Amino acid sequence: MKFAGHIASLVAALAFATGICSSAYAQSTDDLKNDEKTPADVLVYGMGYSGQRFSPLTQINKDNVHRLVPVWGHALTDNRGAEAFPLIKDGVVYTTVHNATVAIDALTGKQVWRTPHEYPPETLRVVCCGVVNRGAAIYDGKIIRALMDNHIVALDAKTGKEVWKTKSPDPTTVENGYAMTGAPLVVNGVAIVGVAGAEYSHRGFIEGYDAATGKHLWRSYNIPGKGEPGSETWKGDTNLVGGGSSWVTGTYDPELDLVYWGTGNPSPWNPRTRPGDNLWTNSVVAFRPKTGERVWAFQTTPADPFDYDGVHTPVRATLNVEGQPRKAVIQANRGGFLYVLDAKDGTLLAANAFGKVNWADGVDMKTGRPKWTQVYHDAVAGKNVTVWPSVSGVTNWQHMSFNPGTGLLYINTLHIGMTYEAPEPVAMTPGKPSGPGSVKRTTVLDDPNVRGFLKAVDPMTGKSKWEVPTKSPNWSSTLSTASNLVFTGVMTGEFQAIDADTGKLLWSFQTPSGILGQPVTWERDGKQYVTVMSGIGGVYALRAGDPNLANVPAGASIWTFALFDK
Repeated sequence: MKFAGHIASLVAALAFATGICSSAYAQSTDDLKNDEKTPADVLVYGMGYSGQRFSPLTQINKDNVHRLVPVWGHALTDNRGAEAFPLIKDGVVYTTVHNATVAIDALTGKQVWRTPHEYPPETLRVVCCGVVNRGAAIYDGKIIRALMDNHIVALDAKTGKEVWKTKSPDPTTVENGYAMTGAPLVVNGVAIVGVAGAEYSHRGFIEGYDAATGKHLWRSYNIPGKGEPGSETWKGDTNLVGGGSSWVTGTYDPELDLVYWGTGNPSPWNPRTRPGDNLWTNSVVAFRPKTGERVWAFQTTPADPFDYDGVHTPVRATLNVEGQPRKAVIQANRGGFLYVLDAKDGTLLAANAFGKVNWADGVDMKTGRPKWTQVYHDAVAGKNVTVWPSVSGVTNWQHMSFNPGTGLLYINTLHIGMTYEAPEPVAMTPGKPSGPGSVKRTTVLDDPNVRGFLKAVDPMTGKSKWEVPTKSPNWSSTLSTASNLVFTGVMTGEFQAIDADTGKLLWSFQTPSGILGQPVTWERDGKQYVTVMSGIGGVYALRAGDPNLANVPAGASIWTFALFDK
């Protein structure tokens, strides 16, 4: 009986332990789903699966935001661009630079651990647009990030020690033009990642890994193979070097069980080698997180000649459409049109210009196709034309925020055009440059003192409630709060708070370098904080020749602010 009692106790203990493990897994998954409702932590890229970058916190408001002061600053010893999205969990900030993952005490700024990442020299060759990393994911006690040499690594959140490391399967090599710079999105135990490299003649894809073990689960190519639906839009073997990057993190709808992700430009930029729509480049795609099965896709720029990379994160929101609430995904597309799509089936609900556009007169609401102008037709024919916007777009990768209270999007936009000419095409091979060298282009400005705007935009019309001009484009993402504040950064280093109702500047703090980072806000022990990275870099700062940025020093750091206690 005594032996039987021990067995019964052991069985009960095992059942209890199993229950704890199951509960911990479920709780970790549920924490990600509830991220938007739990402002003490920031667990998901975009401050929640919707990607709205909106916080319900109101302690910092229009009346007291002028009392914001830095609580701490932390140097990250990297002279590349600091573009990462900081995560906050249980009083620790987790962030990344291209060559390290770092954990920092959220209240003191002291380093908890730092894990370096080393790369073979050839890796940096294929990162076309700045050697950067945009952040990590957190799941079940692990910090999961992608590396530029196409490895996925999981680190213990407490120690920074490696838990697992997996290489993306062939042919994902730097020799073939691939690099990973985006943050993973963890959905129901699957870590989903994308790739950069359209400017090096790759064939883009999105893939999933088991977040617990690192096992590769699935890969979904954005460019169809021979005989697959859409392959008729690629001539010969052009699909093998067709581009279609996926380098910016997507969003997720738990009710529909759909992940939304943007895909990038076709390769090469010069369209004369790849006649056809080039599916599914420059598209919003919706797929199942467990398998990568594509449920629907919407292409924004067929046969794109201008590098209107469609990777901008599709933001999920419920909007008033013809008097009825409707679940939608919104994409501020690089080509200059603001798209609103039905979240369930991809039906086009709205498409309007939100900046200066001359390559199309609008979007056909029945077909979803752009209404091309003569500028577009002349460009495809190889003529020299002046095009708005430039290859950088009306907005680039920097993220907008959505405030459900005001119903407005807050978007940093560009106001830059270009002259453009596509000469006779040349053949492309994997890993070889296929971007700027395949076309001729120069910058065009309406006003040398206005290269961008911060805008408050109606998602259904594309019209601005207000616009604030900027001397250089703001490459920082925006953050909105329930107190109707908008936080954003300037490439000359200012971190700013803006009145969401009027666009008025309410507060500014000069950081040591230019800001391309993604601000977040959170609370601890009843106090609200705002955190952002500073560190200039990226394609515009490196190559645009913007005189306003000539004296901005490099150097990555991360800053946290709170109200000064009187």
